[in-house]
Amino acid sequence: MAGHRQVINAICWVKRTGSLWRDLPERYGSWKTAHGRFSRWAADGTWARLKAHVIALAELDDDIDGNAPVDATTARAHQHAAGARKGG
Repeated sequence: MAGHRQVINAICWVKRTGSLWRDLPERYGSWKTAHGRFSRWAADGTWARLKAHVIALAELDDDIDGNAPVDATTARAHQHAAGARKGG
């Protein structure tokens, strides 16, 4: 069974790249393990608690800027969306 660090790295890779779980590189272990833990941790509130904790730590350090600009102009297409011929 994969350790939490390896699974979290796998989850971060999938979320960062926008790839499918099945495209997870072998170095991160089984995609089924990573997806299973991601889903289980989402269902039991682990991710929400982690986010709340990180925000609380940042607030303690006065490290949150509510006026930070957000730029959503970049859209990333999935690798399978590129180069396919239309209409067969």
